[in-house]
Amino acid sequence: MESFENRINLSRISQTAQSIKQEIGKYVIGQQQSIDLLLTALLADGHVLIEGFPGVAKTLMAKLLAKTIQAQFKRIQFTPDLMPSDIIGTMIYNNKTTDFELKKGPIFSNIILADEINRAPAKTQSSLFEAMEERQVTIDGTTYPLQSPFIVLATQNPIEQEGTYRLPEAQLDRFLFKIEVLYPSLQEEKEILKTFHQNKNTVDINAVHSFLNAETIEELRQVVKQVRIEENILHYIAQLVYETRNHNAVLLGASPRASIAIMSATKAYATLQNRDFVLPEDVRFIAPHVLKHRLTLTPEKEMEGVSIQEVVMQLIEKIEIPR
Repeated sequence: MESFENRINLSRISQTAQSIKQEIGKYVIGQQQSIDLLLTALLADGHVLIEGFPGVAKTLMAKLLAKTIQAQFKRIQFTPDLMPSDIIGTMIYNNKTTDFELKKGPIFSNIILADEINRAPAKTQSSLFEAMEERQVTIDGTTYPLQSPFIVLATQNPIEQEGTYRLPEAQLDRFLFKIEVLYPSLQEEKEILKTFHQNKNTVDINAVHSFLNAETIEELRQVVKQVRIEENILHYIAQLVYETRNHNAVLLGASPRASIAIMSATKAYATLQNRDFVLPEDVRFIAPHVLKHRLTLTPEKEMEGVSIQEVVMQLIEKIEIPR
């Protein structure tokens, strides 16, 4: 393999990422790809939608990642009766001062776990729009900035329909990734049983070590911004996203936000591979996780049983890899 020397020092990112992986690995067996994507999203300043069947450690992974960071963490359990004010806050009248004061909601934190986000109606889900995109909320005409870092980790169950609400396309588009957490392999299942048995059937989240704080995350993100991405790679990303709007199986293609998301995420992912430049392989790995929640299939293709994952892989295989 050809050797190369990085222009920028990536040792801090590599060491920190490895420490976080080892710490999460004490509690979550397998799911290495999901953990890599979570770390990529953190470095790329993006939100993540985590989808999977019950019991595959979606919520646990999100909580563990939050615990490895010295920052404010809030968990919001989404329910059908949850109101927008329960998330962003509201103005409360103070009898002592005879004035209205802001009672901040849990959105005023650094890391938000939106558990079972599809259980709240569209009105409540829409309260996250401004916060996720612009890192601010507006209450009674006044805008309040949110502190950096600000990342939403949302979970949802793909099979339950009763008591759930489909996330609007506008909200899905604000998630950098959709991570699909799969069932463990047989060997991983045995490891889970052994670990759980040795830990006396308990998981002590409070014992998780922290490796990052708000200042460190911002410094690492500045390093990611310096990663090189060549013109031919940018063309590759643009062409891939453009083709989603012209595929005969796709009713709604990806927006320019998807192009920016792929570019940002590949730069972050490259640093986790200890490289200060992006390769076409990075795009091929990252693109499906950026695109699969942004595309809408035509009704005909849905009836035929075609999956969005299949369409995305067709597009990736169709477009020539830059050299």
